Parts: sequence; C-alpha cells; structure tokens
Amino acid sequence: MGPTRKPNVCSRLSRRTLGFFSRDAGVVQRTNLGILRALVCQKSTTFKNVWTTHSRAPISYERGRIYFDNYRCCVSSVASEPRKLYEMPKCSKSEKIEDALLWECPVGEILPNPSDYKSSLIALTAHNWLLRISATTGKILEKIYLASYCKFRYLSWDTPQEVIVVKSAQNKTSTMARQIFGSVTDATLSHGILIVMYSSGLVRLYSFQAITEQFMQQKLDLGCACRWGGTAGTVGEAPFGIPCNIKITDSPPLLFEVSSLESAFQIGGHPWHYIITPNKKKQKGVFHIRALKDNALAKNGIQEMECCSLESDWIYFHPDASGRIIHVGPNQVKVLKLNEVEDDSSQHQVSEDFVIFANRENKNENLFTVTASGRMVKKTFTLLDDDPEQETFKIVDYEDELDLLSVVAVTQIDAEGKAHLDFHCNEYGTLLKSIPLVESWDVTYSHEVYFDRDLVLHIEQKPNRIFSCYVYQMVCDPGEEEEAAISKSC
Repeated sequence: MGPTRKPNVCSRLSRRTLGFFSRDAGVVQRTNLGILRALVCQKSTTFKNVWTTHSRAPISYERGRIYFDNYRCCVSSVASEPRKLYEMPKCSKSEKIEDALLWECPVGEILPNPSDYKSSLIALTAHNWLLRISATTGKILEKIYLASYCKFRYLSWDTPQEVIVVKSAQNKTSTMARQIFGSVTDATLSHGILIVMYSSGLVRLYSFQAITEQFMQQKLDLGCACRWGGTAGTVGEAPFGIPCNIKITDSPPLLFEVSSLESAFQIGGHPWHYIITPNKKKQKGVFHIRALKDNALAKNGIQEMECCSLESDWIYFHPDASGRIIHVGPNQVKVLKLNEVEDDSSQHQVSEDFVIFANRENKNENLFTVTASGRMVKKTFTLLDDDPEQETFKIVDYEDELDLLSVVAVTQIDAEGKAHLDFHCNEYGTLLKSIPLVESWDVTYSHEVYFDRDLVLHIEQKPNRIFSCYVYQMVCDPGEEEEAAISKSC
C-alpha cells in the first residue's frame, strides 16, 4: 500500500459538516484552526493592506479590536474592512484612560448578570477609577474607586483572566518600608509571586499569599460597608475607596534571590529554570540558564550570540509552554530546548532545536590602499551584524492558535527600509509563508507588529507623537486552485 493521503481543506470541511468531530468540541476548534493555518500558508494566499490610519494619540490592539484616543474609540478589525464599534463621550484629562486589559468570560463560574459573560475592557483612569467597559458597546458596566493616597498608573494580570494587579507610580517610601525592603526601584506581582527589584541588579521573590496571611489587618469586600481609621464608607465607592489593608511590619519570608544586570530575570522551562545576565556591564549579551531548585548552571547553559551590532540580542522562554527558549539576534533566531543529561537525570542541558537565519550575502569588503612607499595594502571592513543594508530581524512573536512563529525582517533599500513578515513552523522552523509590508520601515521609529489568525497589523510611532496603523487582511486567490494539505509535520 502507498502512503496515506493527507486530507485537504474541502475534506476537512465536509467531515465537520457531517458531524465527525461532534463528540469533542476541542477537536472541532483544532480542526477549524488547522484549516485556517493551511489557508494562511498556501502559496496562492496573499495579505492585502485594506486600511491605513494616523493618530496623534497612541494606538493599541487586542484580540481583533483597535483602540484610539486613549481607548475612547474602538474599531473592529474582524470585518473585511475595519469598522467603528463605539466611541465613548469626550472626557477631561483627569478622566482619560491610562491603561487597559481585555477581560474575557471565565469558564465554569455562574455570574450574576448576562453582560458578565461577554468580553469587557478593564480600564484604569487618570483619577484612580477602575472601570469595566463593554467591549462591544463602550457602555460602562462597573466602576470602582481605588484610593486617593497614591497615583495608580498600570494594569497587569497576576493570574491571566482572573486576578488583576493595579500598580501605582513609584512613591517615596516610608522609613519602615525602606528598613524591610531596602531601596526599591520597581516591583510587580505575577502568579502569586511578589517580585522586587533594586538599582544594584538584585531581584527578590516573595510569596504574596504568605504576606497577606501574615500582615493583612482586615479583609475588605467591594460594595460592603467598612470603618477604617475612624472613617466609615463603602469599599470601592468615592471618596472612601479601598483602604491599604496590608501593613508589613517585619521582613517577609524570602523565597528566592539573585543578582542580574539591569535586574533582568525570567522563569520558565520544564522543570523550572531561570535566565539572568551576570551583573557586570562587560557581560551584557551573555545569558546564564540555571535550575531554580539549586541554582545549578545547565550544561551548555551559557548562551552568547557572537554578533557585532548596535542593538543587543534578546532571550526569553517560548510562550507556547513547551519549555523551550527563543534567542534572537540581528541575523539569526535560535530555538533552544532543555533536556535531561543522558547519564544524570538531575541535571539538564541546553541544545539547539532549530535556527532561523536571515537571508544575507557576505558583504564584508576588501579595499586596497596605496602606502607612501607605493605598496598595495588590502584592508578588510567588517560590517555590523545589524547593518541596515542587510536583512535584520526586528520582531519575533508566536501565534498560539495557528502554532506559527512570526518573524519581521527589515532591509534598508536606498533611502527607505522594506520589511516582510515570515511565518515559520513552530515545531521545525520551516519557512511556510512570507508577506511583504507595503509601507516603508524606518528603523529609528518604534514598531509593533501583530499576527492574529487572518490579520496582520502594524503600528508605528513616528517623531512628535504621530502614530500610524496599517491593517492587512488575508485574501485567498479564487483564480488559482491549490490543494491546502493539512499536515501535522508542516
């Protein structure tokens, strides 16, 4: 018997219509995304620039929605051409939205109102209100007044889609706080861990649950009456707000401590490892991968990309939860994996999974000069690895639903830069699709590129706070029939 024929898109659609996947909703979703991935990567598919706009205020993108004017105006990018979903009334400077997160319906919980099951925008205003806004209509569904004792400015997830962290601008710390934590430059909360950073490069980790259990003075519930410091009020309503109900009077138990250049510190991998740069300026660009349980350096755990460039390379744990590591330089993208050492299961080693190389020619030039004595001398000029006239990697991201790595590569051609977005198989690194961006790319500007299912979106910040947004939609050419094979092996 010959090799089994892989089903094409039409076959998958027919099987789905007949209910072949009805026993498991997850299978249906994976099948749909497999079909979409095949369409995205097939040769005849193109991405067309369908919309371009400019703004004096920052532009943000989240899950098919483009936000303008400090989140006051929302445009849907799902349709063939972006359309306005809503525009909230104009507001004063003190009421403008400083930061926002998109909150989607939790699974397995019974919620009090039907609107609670729909996506919402969690927004933080300049005057310390936390708002829950309908993601489709812009209507304010809930309001919580935070406090007046500090200026809140940032939002993040502690537990994604479950626990929100509201962070203030840095305040002058009290004498007690300095005695306990020292001179702190920044702090954040993630997955129940309080991460505290210092100007010396020191990073300390504490259990936030242990802190609340030990130092919480009184439990507070939103919407409930409360008496605090001789004042009575309702928690979350103005002017009472939410009192600071944790008072740390002693050093909390330290979970972990490490020193790293510029306090750069990441945790990930299977089992848990962390990445740091030794805390010396000459070590910039050198990354150590160590086991979290005992600080042991992984075998081949010192990663240094031998490149001569103006911009530093960067490294991070792969967001696909595979435990792999992505190391990006100007002319290559390395995907690394952690494995047990063959003769010692307690130790792990770092090895290359695959490498993506920029498309370059060897442009190091040999020039000849004549000395005073008349001799011909050859001089070799080595170009920088991020020389603008050579293809250089600028952005690497991961599209989790289609399981594709997206890589933005830029080349300076004459006076302007040209960029293209490449899709690579996340498992093997194979190049599957390349999309040219029609707009010029200035390497001195700030850029963000999003690849979301059948959409590519490029946000650019020019000097004098001018923002541009370029939207591309997938177009399947009906004139060219091509079978889009669905293959797990790419």
